[in-house]
Formats: sequence, C-alpha cells, structure tokens
Amino acid sequence: MARLSAQSEIVDCRRCPRLVEYREAIAKQKVKRFRDWEYWGRPVPSLGSSKPRLLIVGLAPAAHGGNRTGRIFTGDRSGDWLYRALYNSGFANQPTSTHRTDGLRLIECHITAAIHCCPPDNKPLPAEMVNCRPYFLEELRELKKVSVVVPLGFIAFKAYFSARKQLGWKNPVPLPRFGHGVSFGLEDGVTVICSYHPSQQNTLTGKLTEVMLDDVFRRAREVISKLEI
Repeated sequence: MARLSAQSEIVDCRRCPRLVEYREAIAKQKVKRFRDWEYWGRPVPSLGSSKPRLLIVGLAPAAHGGNRTGRIFTGDRSGDWLYRALYNSGFANQPTSTHRTDGLRLIECHITAAIHCCPPDNKPLPAEMVNCRPYFLEELRELKKVSVVVPLGFIAFKAYFSARKQLGWKNPVPLPRFGHGVSFGLEDGVTVICSYHPSQQNTLTGKLTEVMLDDVFRRAREVISKLEI
C-alpha cells in the first residue's frame, strides 16, 4: 500500500459540498444487494506501490463500488476487468479485488483517479475537478519512478496532461488525440498508453474487449521490461 503524504488528507476531504452530500447519502441509502455492507462513504484514496513504474489514472469511484468498499476500482464491474488485466500482466498478485482486506497487492503499479469522490451520474463538475487537483499534483511529484502512464478514458487523459502543465512539465504540442491503444513518448521519458475506461458502457457494447485491455497492459509491461534490462 502506498504511503504518499496526500492520502490521509484525501480520506478526510470535504472540499466539495455536492459530492460530500451525495457520497454520504448513498452510504446511508445503499442498494438492496449491498444492504448488509457498511459503506465507506468517504473519498477513496489511491492504491499501490509508492515507487511504481506504472501509473493508472481513472475517473472517480463508483457509488456502489469504491464508495462502498473504500478501495479504488473495487466492488464494481470496471474493477473486475481492470484487476484481471493487471494480474495477467504481472501488475497484481491476484485477479480480483472485492474488499480492502482481501490480500490484493499491486506490483510496480499505482492507481489514482482524477477525482476521489463518487459524483452523481459519474459526472464531476469542473470546479470539483479543480478542488481535487492538488492531491493529484502531489502524487505526480512524489511518484518519481513512473515510466508508463495509462489514462482510462478521455477525462483521465485530460486530467493527466492538465496536471503536467500545472507542474511545469513539458507536454507535446499539439497533444495527440485520445484513442484506445494510442501510445506516445514524452520528453521526460514517460510513455503514455491510452485505454478506454472499462465501464459497462464500453464493455457491454463491445467497444472495449478483454483482449483490447490486456493488450494495453502487456505493452506497458514490455516498456518497463526494456527499461530494466
């Protein structure tokens, strides 16, 4: 588990009144299939190694996923897809993530999100993205060994490059267009490999398949392996 300085602050954050109200209401109301759970109902911290080679950037916790379990990408279908793919490429010690004490360990990998509270309709407001940005900036400063970044979806892609700009790190001009499987190198040695988000909107429609997602992390593993030779 990462011990980054911002993580304890993330868990106690109340910067966005709309998100605080929503996440806490969901935690009280629950849904029938999870009525026996004690929901987390707080901002969900990042997960993984404090010295990763791979950084994954998601959008936000799911209302009955991370907001319930307290672990990023855990307890929903998106997480089922993500951790299976990470396991297949050697970035996780098991293919499933169901709760915070299930023994999951990420290997050379760190998972964060553009925003750490579940937003209504999975749509954070611009001001809420801005409020959460300082946590992301601090993570990027501290994760000095990252050599591959995988943004899951266009919003994560934009958030990553906006954060780089705020940090004064050089971005490509013009910025490459987002698309699944699109990859490119940055001047600081980081390779970006884009992926569609493993949401049901993409997986149930066939826009994203298991083979497509596996390929992204296989390529990430290849980049890292070459650097370690």
